[in-house]
Amino acid sequence: MTHLFDPLTLRGLTLKNRIGVSPMCMYCCNGDGKPTEWHMMHLVPRAMGGAGLTMVEASAVTPEGRIAPGDVGIWGAQHIGPHAKLAAAIKRVGSVPAIQIAHAGRKGSRGPGWVHAPAQQPWTALAPSAAAFGDYATPQAMSEGDIAATIAAFAAAAKRSVAAGYELVELHAAHGYLLHEFLSPLSNQRNDSWGGDFAGRTRFVLECARAVRAALPDAMPMSVRISHTDWVEGGWTTEESVQLSALLKEAGADIIDVSSGGLDARQKIPLGPGYQVPGAIAVRQGAGLPVAAVGLITEPAQAQEIIETGKADLILLARVLLRDPYWPLRAAVALGRPEAISAPPQYERGWAALGKVGMNPAMGEPLEAL
Repeated sequence: MTHLFDPLTLRGLTLKNRIGVSPMCMYCCNGDGKPTEWHMMHLVPRAMGGAGLTMVEASAVTPEGRIAPGDVGIWGAQHIGPHAKLAAAIKRVGSVPAIQIAHAGRKGSRGPGWVHAPAQQPWTALAPSAAAFGDYATPQAMSEGDIAATIAAFAAAAKRSVAAGYELVELHAAHGYLLHEFLSPLSNQRNDSWGGDFAGRTRFVLECARAVRAALPDAMPMSVRISHTDWVEGGWTTEESVQLSALLKEAGADIIDVSSGGLDARQKIPLGPGYQVPGAIAVRQGAGLPVAAVGLITEPAQAQEIIETGKADLILLARVLLRDPYWPLRAAVALGRPEAISAPPQYERGWAALGKVGMNPAMGEPLEAL
């Protein structure tokens, strides 16, 4: 029986358990794309809380690839240093540092997530076609040159991610952003070799995946996040996601992070506990590679059942970790595996009453060097 607190090996990387901090956009940079103190305060407690993997939010591969001016970026050498401090701090407290690299496409040039309005100093968003998302500004259809430059930008961002000390890179091809826009016939209206049929619509994602894979060390795993369905008739489907995932496996992907939606405002998502898990099951069974499950997974027993029954290999959590950064520690106790997880020695008294939680002395080392 596979347990939530069993290790997971992807290429040359082994996670201590099957819990990860999902990338969550914070919109808290200062317009330059550099991670700030906020990102340190946001992510390090969740890494310290016991997650085996901690993934930094969608980091733009170009300035125009940002959702909003406050987005994290990794489009230049100036970003490596701040990212390196963040990655080192995550690793110091016992979690594997990872990063999601992204391009917003037609969903760019906006204010922060809590302000539903255009950016105060807007820029021209790029997309496969000049088709707007809802009431957003109409994007510019990408030329062959734009496409080639963006693929190169993903590869360059992957190299900077390695230089910064991240140990897993995820390619963001979900939630209606650029790579997802190429996949869906609702947003990709091209009639050239980058659109049309399944082969044309998947070409950009596969080219980006191959370029990123080539930029990473052989032992370093690559994840790809997909929306397994648009939840809109005539859009991208779960069946197509299975086909794409098999091709991504050939392109060097080691795990598929299965989410859904985000491309079309007409979507009707059947929200409920574990509502994304059926997509993960379909991809895992149909494409034959590990998957991460997301979507209203909130209880330890629920997460354990998903892993134990082979529905997914990794659980990525977001909102529940905003409410409780120490959810993994509580889950270890609840599932009878307190010895499988470590708390900082400074917290020993607090956790001793809940069970025999291990202590990690390395967490007590000073962070001045960071």
